[in-house]
Amino acid sequence: MKSTIVFCLFLIATLAVGYGTGLQASGASAQGGEAEPEKGPHGGRLLRENGFAVELRIFETGVPPEFRAWVSDDGKPVDPGKVTLKMVLTRLGSAEEQVRFAPQSDFLRGDTVIYEPHSFVVTLLARYNGKNYRWQYDNFEGRTRIAPSIAEAMDIGTGIAGPALLKETGKAYGRLVMNPERVRLVSARFDGTVESVKVALGEPVDKGQPLLAINSNENLKTYTINSPITGVVLQRQANPGEQTEGRTLLTIADSNALLAELDVFPAMRARVKYGAPVSLKVRGIDTQLEGEVRQIDTMIRSNQSSVVRVVLKNPPASLAPGAFVAGDIQIREFEVPLAVKRSGLQAYRDFTVVYAKVGDQYEVRMLELGREAGEWVEVLGGLAPGTEYVTENSYIIKADIEKSGAAHDH
Repeated sequence: MKSTIVFCLFLIATLAVGYGTGLQASGASAQGGEAEPEKGPHGGRLLRENGFAVELRIFETGVPPEFRAWVSDDGKPVDPGKVTLKMVLTRLGSAEEQVRFAPQSDFLRGDTVIYEPHSFVVTLLARYNGKNYRWQYDNFEGRTRIAPSIAEAMDIGTGIAGPALLKETGKAYGRLVMNPERVRLVSARFDGTVESVKVALGEPVDKGQPLLAINSNENLKTYTINSPITGVVLQRQANPGEQTEGRTLLTIADSNALLAELDVFPAMRARVKYGAPVSLKVRGIDTQLEGEVRQIDTMIRSNQSSVVRVVLKNPPASLAPGAFVAGDIQIREFEVPLAVKRSGLQAYRDFTVVYAKVGDQYEVRMLELGREAGEWVEVLGGLAPGTEYVTENSYIIKADIEKSGAAHDH
C-alpha cells in the first residue's frame, strides 16, 4: 500500500509537469501562482479603485461565518450608511448566492451565512457618492483541476451520492467443521462376517457406490452395502474377516458441506438472527465466502461465548475442516436517504470531507456524518444529493491540494 501511494504521488508530480495545466490546485498563495492579495487593517482582502477602497473579510468569531466590509476613501474611514454594497458568490457548478449588506457600527454586515467550503468567485458591487464600483476575484480553497486523461491514469473513481442500504455487521472468529447433517454412519442391516471392504480411508465415493460385502449370519448369503451419499471415507472401522456386531463400519461425510462455527459473546449474540447473511474469510484463501446463520447455540461456554453455526454457500473444493475463519455477521440493516462510501473520506482541516467533482475540477465538501455500516457512511449535511464525488484514490486529490497550498483564505 505504501509503495502504491508513493508511486501515485510521483505520478502526480510527473503528470503535472508533463501536461502543464492538467493538474492544478486553486489557492490563495500557491507557489508560482498569483501574489498574496493586499490586506487591510482588519485582516481582510483590500479592493481599491482610485482612492476608494473596500476591505472584505469572512468573520466567524462567535458567530456563523459572514462577510463584513470596512470602507475608506483616500485612506479615511467612510460612514457605512453612505455606501451600498451587494455581493454575488459563484460556487463550483455555477450556483450563485446573493449577499446584501447593512450598516452596523463602523462596518457593513452581510445578511447571509457563508457555508463551507469558502470557495467561490466573488463579485462585489459598490455605490458611493453617485459612483459605481465593481470588483471580481477568485476565493478558492480545497479545489484543484485534473485533466480527465490524468484522472483516468491515476484510477480516480467517482460515484453519485444518494440513498443507500447500510448493513451493520459484527466480527466473530472460529473454525470450519463438517456439517453433521451430511455425515453418515454406515453399519450392517443384518449382522455377519465382513467379506470385503471396497474403499480405503480418505477415498472419495459416489452415492450408490458399493462399500462393503457382508455374509449374513441368518442365511449365509452375501449382500452389498452401498454408499448413502456422495462424499469421502472419513473413518474406516471394518476389515475383512471381522464380525459386524451392530457397530459402525464406515463413516462417510460430504466434504463440500462445511459449517463455520463462530464464537460470539452475549452483547452480540442477542442481535444475531437466524438466516442472517455472513461474509467469511478463511485463512490462506483470498476469496471472500458467503453463508448464512443456521443455528445459534443456546449454551454459554466457560469463556462466556456461544457458538453460531454458519452454512457456507458454494464453498471451494480446497476448503478443509479445522481451518481458521473470520466472519462478519449482519446484525442490522437500514436505509438512509444520503450516504457516501467510506473509501472516499479524507481529513481536511478539522473536517471529514469528500471531494465533489464538477467537470475536471474537484473541491472539498465538509460533511456532517451519521451512522456507519460496512462500506457506507450516512451523510446528515454538507453534501447535496446527486453530487458526483471521488470514491477511489481520494488521497491523490488531497495530496495535490495540500501540495499546492489551497488554503482557507479569508
